[in-house]
Amino acid sequence: MSFQPSKKPLKIFIIVTLLLVVSLIVGSGFSRAKNSGSGSDIYENLQLFAEVLAKVQNNYVEEVSPKKLVEGAIRGMIATLDPFSQFMDPEQYKDLETNTTGEFGGLGIQIIMKDNWVTVESPIEGTPAFKAGIKANDRIVKINDESTEGFTLEQAVSKMRGPKGTQVKIHIFRKGLKEPMAFVITRDIILLDSVNAKMIQEKPEKIGYIRIKEFREKTGADLAAALEKLTKEGMTALILDLRYNPGGLLDSSVEVSDLFLPANQVVVSTKGRAPGNDKEYRTSDGEIVKYLNVPMVVLVNEGSASAAEIVSGALQDHHRAILIGPLGKRTFGKGSVQSVMNLRNGTALRLTTAKYYTPSGKSIHGTGLRPDLEVEVPRDVEDSILFSGKLGELTVAKVTRTMTDESTIRFDTSETEKVEDAQLMYALSIFKKKEYFPKPGFVNPPPPPPDKSTTDRNHSVSTTKTLDK
Repeated sequence: MSFQPSKKPLKIFIIVTLLLVVSLIVGSGFSRAKNSGSGSDIYENLQLFAEVLAKVQNNYVEEVSPKKLVEGAIRGMIATLDPFSQFMDPEQYKDLETNTTGEFGGLGIQIIMKDNWVTVESPIEGTPAFKAGIKANDRIVKINDESTEGFTLEQAVSKMRGPKGTQVKIHIFRKGLKEPMAFVITRDIILLDSVNAKMIQEKPEKIGYIRIKEFREKTGADLAAALEKLTKEGMTALILDLRYNPGGLLDSSVEVSDLFLPANQVVVSTKGRAPGNDKEYRTSDGEIVKYLNVPMVVLVNEGSASAAEIVSGALQDHHRAILIGPLGKRTFGKGSVQSVMNLRNGTALRLTTAKYYTPSGKSIHGTGLRPDLEVEVPRDVEDSILFSGKLGELTVAKVTRTMTDESTIRFDTSETEKVEDAQLMYALSIFKKKEYFPKPGFVNPPPPPPDKSTTDRNHSVSTTKTLDK
């Protein structure tokens, strides 16, 4: 006869767990939500959960701590919702705060789960991944020759982060390719500055250029300082570059839009199921310095996501700026809001709570924004811009992509040939078309051509701290 341990402590644990879950349900108002099911359905399924918990605790081949079982159950529950909702232990919560305010060692990519695979949301400008040519929607199928099938985001991040100077090999599957490509990338410290500015053209007009890499806590203030500097230098028109911008803080996107739009204008609205999630975010009543009459062009591509789409959509809907994007491409299409909720013991829940809409009521979720004007961007041009490590240069050294015998990507830089940044050059030419800028602070783009977008639209969105990343 095998020895059977006492089940009394387990029963007490299960009762406490059930009481905790029920209290959370009632306290959140879940029982009053529409289509949430009857109370009997909830309690019946909680009984099923308790039954499975007891079976595992008493019969699994190895002893498992109750904490591990409950946290595993929570993670599984949240994973059934969408790719961006997440239960975070204290270390993961700390990582989230680092990602929005600090610096870390790694490759420099934002990743999501899509179709159960680790997928690139966007590379961060100037980082090792950006320079290696990693692109939005690339599927990471291997890390250091280990398949990522079944990986969580946490597992993928932990394997790609590491000390500066060390290398990691990732295999990428990209739409249009028959076989995965291998990239060997050297880790570096990922610095999270967000705004670069300069005068990109002096004659015949002084055209300013501002690149926003991500939307962070100080992005609005940094942008205001950059605009003040360029204005003192005589800026007469502005190019705002949001290409490869993966998003960031929702509040930051509103602060950025506020600088270019009149007082009390809608920037973005959110709509959710729970009370308090239907909101309108508007520009301020004019107490800040605004740049309302500067002719503007905004550059976007399929790597422009969430907060970048909020700003682009607001400026487009208010006829404040012309959007220029690659031929046949839309922006990423991240259109849901995630709120971070503190839980006990240092844990937190990042939960999708709403979707956001442009001022005209368009949902970006899963569709993205369509540019007003499109320009063809050849692959060698995009590769050359990425490999140069930064945007904002009119010409960069031409890069040739080759595949080695080990199916590893290699980039060779020409010492003599250069290529032009097609979108940036086109933006400069647009300011000469006075019919596009009929009066100060207002644009009149031509009617868009037939929609031939080929970008995969099966996306969702995120935000952190009412954050969209």
